[in-house]
This record gives sequence, structure tokens and C-alpha cells, in this order.
Amino acid sequence: MVDHGYVHKLKAGKPGQPIFFVFHGTGGDENQFFTFASELLPDATIVSPRGDVSEFGAARFFKRTGEGVYDMADLARATEKMTGFVKALATEHQASQVIGLGYSNGANILANVLIEGGVFDKAVLMHPLIPFRPKDNAGLKERSVLITAGERDPICPAPLTQALADYFQGQGAATEIEWHSGGHDIRQNEIAAIARFLKD
Repeated sequence: MVDHGYVHKLKAGKPGQPIFFVFHGTGGDENQFFTFASELLPDATIVSPRGDVSEFGAARFFKRTGEGVYDMADLARATEKMTGFVKALATEHQASQVIGLGYSNGANILANVLIEGGVFDKAVLMHPLIPFRPKDNAGLKERSVLITAGERDPICPAPLTQALADYFQGQGAATEIEWHSGGHDIRQNEIAAIARFLKD
């Protein structure tokens, strides 16, 4: 199997169906959301890449210099590489739609690919942290975004989550946000919101 630059897990779906990319959090791997994705969209092609950066043995998609402090040069590198990976596989599988779901660091690489180049038709960002003002992108008008987050998340502060939702809305993307009262954990209402979002 061609790796297209990332170690990844893949389950080919039915022809003419979406391709669904899932991105793990720091320390996760290509297995973290693979089964979950298959349950959410059973007919889709499922692709789950492993981050190509190691932080003290924990896989990530780009480097950081501290908690919430990104290595912007490496983020740019990772965004360009991931954009190429997604486009190549979407073309290879003749996907009807490109859908993404990411958690924490995985949500951040997904968000940045979306911000820079669009690429994804629908994106689920679970507990994302984009600690900078993204550039304007008129191409986001056609996209749908669901953000899920904890109101007391110590890693992704609620005001920054809201700012990201406001950014996507300001770019014309159909944007939804689903909160829970906890922190960086994934809760049942998030999962229910994701299932609803992907059915639309």
C-alpha cells in the first residue's frame, strides 16, 4: 500500500461514497478513531493517518514549543503535507465528499488544512485550539464545520474555541458548536452531535 507520506490505516468504502479522514490527539495513533469512524459512516472510505512528529514518544501532527505554543514553521510544513495526502487519497478513491474529524492536536491540523486550503467539505473539530487569528479564506463559504468543546477545558480555553467558531462563521461556513460542562474529555452529547452533523 502506498503510504502517501503518512503511516495510516485505510478501509475502502463503496464507490461514489465519501472519504472520511480521522486525526488522533497527542499520544494517540491511527487506531484511536478508526472504529468510531467506521460506525459513523459505514459505507465511506475511512483513512486514519498517524502523526509524523514525536514529542517524547507521543505522536503528533506538528511540533510545538510549549503547551498551546505552536512551531509555526512546522505547522506550515505539516499543513502542506497533509493537504497533499488528503487530496491524493480523495482522488484515488473517487470520493463524492471529503469529510474530516479530529480531536485535540488532530483537530488542530484538520482546522489548519481547512483554513489554508478548504479541501474538506465537512469537518468535525473536537476540542481544537487555534491560538492565532487565521487568514481569511472566501472558499470556506461552501463548507460545514462542527466544533465540540468543554466549557472548562484547561488545554483549549472556551474563549479561543468561541473565537474559532466566530472565524468560520465570519468566512461564511455553516458552523455549529456543541459544548459540555467539562474539560478536555469527550462526552456523550458530543458524540450525538457528531452523528447528527454527519447525517445532514
